[in-house]
Amino acid sequence: MLWNGLLRRCGWPNEGVTQTMDHYNVLFLCTGNSARSIMAETILNHKGKGRFTAYSAGSHPAGQPRPEALAQIASAGMSIEGLRSKSWDEFAVEGAPRIDFVFTVCDDAAKEMCPIWPGHPMTAHWGIPDPAAVKGSREEIARAFHDAFVVLDRRIGLLLSLPLATLEDLAIKREIDQIGRS
Repeated sequence: MLWNGLLRRCGWPNEGVTQTMDHYNVLFLCTGNSARSIMAETILNHKGKGRFTAYSAGSHPAGQPRPEALAQIASAGMSIEGLRSKSWDEFAVEGAPRIDFVFTVCDDAAKEMCPIWPGHPMTAHWGIPDPAAVKGSREEIARAFHDAFVVLDRRIGLLLSLPLATLEDLAIKREIDQIGRS
């Protein structure tokens, strides 16, 4: 199948989650893929191990994760090994992992034109204020990263509590949209 050149707006409701699945691939998107999406990827891989595989990417990757994000992940007892900032193009080509869910975690990524993902995953916007944009003392910046981490952790906990294998697509879409508003 050819995916190159096909674009759509991120966040359009669509179908794609099969009711009989017991393992789901999730892609978290943010423009720079250096903080929020990296933290979300790590949280879901840690808490959803065996049931979920999470990835993260950005439209304009920063090149490396923010040290404050890595510090927050490590302070939560989660591994930072192998984390890197990457382009969403890696997930929009043949041979990429089939993605079941795409969550935008920043407002900029939600407004951008995204590739059409193989498999047409279900999408939702889970916007979180950008901790990297916070100016202030080291403690204020660390607090912003902690706050973003806590919100992502709570939303991922809600995702993990959903009985995805027994819900209809429209019910799943409604639930993941509601999680983004929580």
